[in-house]
Amino acid sequence: MASGTTTRVFLARLAGLTVLDPNGDQVGRVRDVVVVLRTEAQPPRVLGIVVEVQPRRRLFVPMGQVSHIDADSVIVRGRVNLRRFERRAGETLVITELLDRKVTLVEDGSPVTVVDVAMDQSRTRDWFLTRVAVRTHGSGFRRRGQLQTVDWDQVSGFSQPEEEQGAANLLAAFDQLRAADLAHVMHELSAKRRGEVAAALDDERLADVLEELPEDDQVEILAKLAGERAADVLEAMAPDDAADLLGELAPDEQERLLALMEPDEADPVRRLLTYSEDTAGGLMTTEPVILPPDATVAEALARVRDPELTPALAAQVFVCRSPTDTPTGKYLGIAHIQRLLREPPGALVSGVVDNDIAALRPDVPLHEVTSYLATYNLVAVPVVDDADHLLGAVTVDDVLDHLLPEDWRERPSGEAARGA
Repeated sequence: MASGTTTRVFLARLAGLTVLDPNGDQVGRVRDVVVVLRTEAQPPRVLGIVVEVQPRRRLFVPMGQVSHIDADSVIVRGRVNLRRFERRAGETLVITELLDRKVTLVEDGSPVTVVDVAMDQSRTRDWFLTRVAVRTHGSGFRRRGQLQTVDWDQVSGFSQPEEEQGAANLLAAFDQLRAADLAHVMHELSAKRRGEVAAALDDERLADVLEELPEDDQVEILAKLAGERAADVLEAMAPDDAADLLGELAPDEQERLLALMEPDEADPVRRLLTYSEDTAGGLMTTEPVILPPDATVAEALARVRDPELTPALAAQVFVCRSPTDTPTGKYLGIAHIQRLLREPPGALVSGVVDNDIAALRPDVPLHEVTSYLATYNLVAVPVVDDADHLLGAVTVDDVLDHLLPEDWRERPSGEAARGA
């Protein structure tokens, strides 16, 4: 889109697009579009775009600074104001608030759902919402209904409070976001909209997102889920994250949800809840990579290639006698990935075990765990009981989560690091 031409842009397609300055350097990515709703017959005026810059800071760029929009990027002119975006009274976010709205066609009064909204540039170079892509409510064999695009003034209901709103089209717009970034998007939503988005996510995706949300948001979302669904999501979470979340609930609610979980999923969470949260036992994950001593280097490398593992957990294999589920048989030592990469694939992990690093007991306090990781330049440390059975491992990211201020996920960029 060259500046000054009248071009239609469907806004859901902007989500995630790269924002570039005139030199082609990346500024950030589009997260939303800000408009002001007027009377339903008047097209809303587009004020600008919300751009997310790293790490997770949201800025506002007026439409007057947007010089070009194409399928891959948005180019802005001039210097972007680095002040954190804060929505003002009367402003609406199109992607997070208008998509999935249930509105009415003026022509026949039929209910439809908003799939997308388009903006056009006027002769004065102002932008307005002009078209709405809607889907009729399906019936019979046509469950999804028909898709059609109508003028803005051919629908009504945008100015009325939405009692119940889906989230399928919002999630489609943000489909490529990492769990941590989607969590940031959800944190910025109203509690009502946050619950709708959570209800639309599948269990695995919601579990990943919950692990990245502030504790208050986690508890709020979990409370809105039906008991069986809440238990399914807790099962999909890492046991240590599930234990942290359940630790925020009243004991009777903890027990109710644990009883709904599968016993083999609930047992490690129950064990973690017995430890104080500021000890090695309270910090550890019960699912590190564990192999028996007769496993090969090739098997170990195959296990640490699992894309579901965090980098800290993938950095080493814990070698234990059978059983290899925690609590394991006798803990033998650590096989570091750097050493594994230098060994023949057919070699046994028992031959490359580092047993010079002492394991920690579950009652070791947080400050000692931190010192231990720093002293030996480790990204994870084993936790064993008095009989040297491996109970789990504390990773450096678990420690950082507990060292940062409780509200670090909610702070503007840089404030957590400055201790503001």
